[in-house]
Amino acid sequence: VGPKLFQYVIKVLVQSVQLLYTLLRIDQPSYILLQNPPGLPSIAVAWVAGLFWGSKLIIDWHNYGYTIMSLSHGKNHPLVQIAKWYEKLFGRLSDYNLCVTDAMKEDLWVNCNIRAVTLYDKPASYFKETPLDLQHHLYMKLAKDYEPFRPRTEPVNPSAERSAFTERDGKSGNVVRTRGRPALLISSTSWTAPVYLSILTSVLSSPDYERFINEGAKLPALVCVITGKGPLKDYYNGLIQKLHFKHIQICTPWLEAEDYPLLLGSADLGVCLHKSSSGLDLPMKVVDMFGCCLPVCAIYFECLHELVKHNENGLIFRDSKELAEQLKMLFLEFPALEGKLQSFRQNLRASRQPRWEESWDQIVLPLLGHRE
Repeated sequence: VGPKLFQYVIKVLVQSVQLLYTLLRIDQPSYILLQNPPGLPSIAVAWVAGLFWGSKLIIDWHNYGYTIMSLSHGKNHPLVQIAKWYEKLFGRLSDYNLCVTDAMKEDLWVNCNIRAVTLYDKPASYFKETPLDLQHHLYMKLAKDYEPFRPRTEPVNPSAERSAFTERDGKSGNVVRTRGRPALLISSTSWTAPVYLSILTSVLSSPDYERFINEGAKLPALVCVITGKGPLKDYYNGLIQKLHFKHIQICTPWLEAEDYPLLLGSADLGVCLHKSSSGLDLPMKVVDMFGCCLPVCAIYFECLHELVKHNENGLIFRDSKELAEQLKMLFLEFPALEGKLQSFRQNLRASRQPRWEESWDQIVLPLLGHRE
């Protein structure tokens, strides 16, 4: 009830009371670890609780809350300016600070006088390459609901079980990849960010890939899977249904939690259209893809090079036309065992990155002290 600003102030006050009440009822902690964003009102409340308990406050900076607010309100909106002042002021009251990129580490020091340690996001241990038999099981499961996963032709052997990508022999149970199979691309979105979705629409509606095939390029058909759910999903599904491609199929499944890493580990290429609100954080979806040794094409923003090494573990593009050219280059003569796509995958396998637990032990524990 009342003006928006009044509603927002009341919401923050109520949340502050609820959060402080909850924190003061728990057993005394040695540390309070807080992820930001969201930081309003949690940074101030966690600091007050830390004073009460004598606990140390650690802020894990994944982004700035005020830059996310500016996407919907504009940079000069009073609420955005207040949030910016709040994050800088109360962020300085923390005892330790972690951040997700070296670019953010520098920005925190230069603009906020906050010293931080870079702790890159790492994939969980279940993000890994998917064995072929599990791939087949997943494809058959998805084929029940989604046309692109169903076989294009009937198997020669009636006892065989076939998907668009794999076939299981009815007698031996062996799984092989089907001849002439399409390439599998995967991307994900929360179907909320207008910037992301405008890029997505531009990429999907581009006729360039189809034109390359019509001009005689030896390229595979594409199955583009866009995962996730959100408020604009139905709207964009309507736009997708109006696209009529001969060699490209698009589906937008909502995957069960255990199926998402399996699909990443089965795909041929990941496409990331994430744009950072601050230009200082990295897309977690790419981290998970790299955990599955899945090469990536990602849209450019300022600090992306800290994760995606152009021409080493993936490619960086700036618009849909450049992405189409990259797809042409990567999928030429697909599924040949030579070429850039396989080279990127081999590089990802060779440069094994530490997982969450190892990264925490190497970076955070020394920060806190060995006894703790």
